[in-house]
Amino acid sequence: MELAKLIKEKIKHDKVVIGYKTVIKSLKSDRPELVVLASNTPEDKKKMIELNAKISKVQVKEYPKDSVDLGLLCGKPFSVSVLAIKRGKK
Repeated sequence: MELAKLIKEKIKHDKVVIGYKTVIKSLKSDRPELVVLASNTPEDKKKMIELNAKISKVQVKEYPKDSVDLGLLCGKPFSVSVLAIKRGKK
Protein backbone atom coordinates (compact mmCIF):
# COMPACT_ATOMS: atom_id res chain seq x y z
CA MET A 1 0.00 0.00 0.00
CA GLU A 2 1.24 3.48 -0.80
CA LEU A 3 2.52 5.40 2.24
CA ALA A 4 0.11 8.35 1.87
CA LYS A 5 -2.88 5.99 1.58
CA LEU A 6 -1.73 4.02 4.60
CA ILE A 7 -1.39 7.19 6.70
CA LYS A 8 -4.86 8.46 5.67
CA GLU A 9 -6.42 5.08 6.46
CA LYS A 10 -4.81 4.89 9.91
CA ILE A 11 -5.76 8.51 10.75
CA LYS A 12 -9.36 7.70 9.89
CA HIS A 13 -9.25 4.86 12.46
CA ASP A 14 -7.31 6.92 15.06
CA LYS A 15 -4.23 4.69 14.90
CA VAL A 16 -1.60 7.46 14.59
CA VAL A 17 0.66 9.15 17.14
CA ILE A 18 1.92 12.59 16.04
CA GLY A 19 4.94 14.48 17.34
CA TYR A 20 8.55 13.83 18.24
CA LYS A 21 8.12 13.36 22.01
CA THR A 22 5.04 11.15 21.76
CA VAL A 23 6.65 9.00 19.06
CA ILE A 24 9.74 8.50 21.26
CA LYS A 25 7.46 7.48 24.17
CA SER A 26 5.54 5.16 21.86
CA LEU A 27 8.76 3.54 20.65
CA LYS A 28 9.84 2.91 24.23
CA SER A 29 6.52 1.49 25.43
CA ASP A 30 4.01 0.47 22.72
CA ARG A 31 6.27 -0.62 19.83
CA PRO A 32 4.34 0.92 16.92
CA GLU A 33 3.97 -0.77 13.54
CA LEU A 34 5.79 1.94 11.57
CA VAL A 35 7.43 5.34 12.05
CA VAL A 36 7.21 7.97 9.28
CA LEU A 37 9.64 10.90 9.06
CA ALA A 38 9.13 13.98 6.87
CA SER A 39 11.95 14.64 4.41
CA ASN A 40 12.99 17.82 6.23
CA THR A 41 13.12 16.39 9.77
CA PRO A 42 16.14 17.84 11.61
CA GLU A 43 19.14 15.47 11.52
CA ASP A 44 19.48 15.18 15.32
CA LYS A 45 15.83 14.22 15.76
CA LYS A 46 16.00 11.83 12.81
CA LYS A 47 19.01 10.02 14.35
CA MET A 48 17.32 9.75 17.75
CA ILE A 49 14.12 8.34 16.21
CA GLU A 50 16.11 5.87 14.08
CA LEU A 51 18.15 4.73 17.10
CA ASN A 52 15.04 4.13 19.24
CA ALA A 53 13.29 2.42 16.33
CA LYS A 54 16.26 0.10 15.81
CA ILE A 55 16.26 -0.83 19.50
CA SER A 56 12.48 -1.49 19.34
CA LYS A 57 12.79 -3.29 15.97
CA VAL A 58 10.34 -0.89 14.29
CA GLN A 59 10.55 0.03 10.60
CA VAL A 60 11.22 3.70 9.72
CA LYS A 61 10.13 5.19 6.39
CA GLU A 62 10.78 8.66 5.03
CA TYR A 63 7.83 10.56 3.58
CA PRO A 64 9.05 12.07 0.28
CA LYS A 65 7.59 15.53 0.99
CA ASP A 66 8.24 18.02 3.79
CA SER A 67 6.60 18.39 7.19
CA VAL A 68 4.01 20.91 5.96
CA ASP A 69 2.71 18.39 3.38
CA LEU A 70 2.74 15.61 5.98
CA GLY A 71 0.69 17.84 8.31
CA LEU A 72 -1.83 18.52 5.53
CA LEU A 73 -2.05 14.79 4.78
CA CYS A 74 -2.86 14.22 8.45
CA GLY A 75 -5.54 16.93 8.31
CA LYS A 76 -3.69 19.13 10.79
CA PRO A 77 -3.27 22.93 10.57
CA PHE A 78 0.41 22.60 11.54
CA SER A 79 3.50 20.84 10.23
CA VAL A 80 4.19 17.24 11.29
CA SER A 81 7.79 16.06 11.14
CA VAL A 82 7.28 12.59 12.61
CA LEU A 83 4.41 10.20 13.25
CA ALA A 84 4.00 6.60 14.34
CA ILE A 85 1.35 4.14 13.23
CA LYS A 86 0.03 2.07 16.13
CA ARG A 87 -0.22 -1.71 15.99
CA GLY A 88 -3.54 -3.46 16.00
CA LYS A 89 -6.50 -4.20 13.84
CA LYS A 90 -7.87 -1.61 11.43
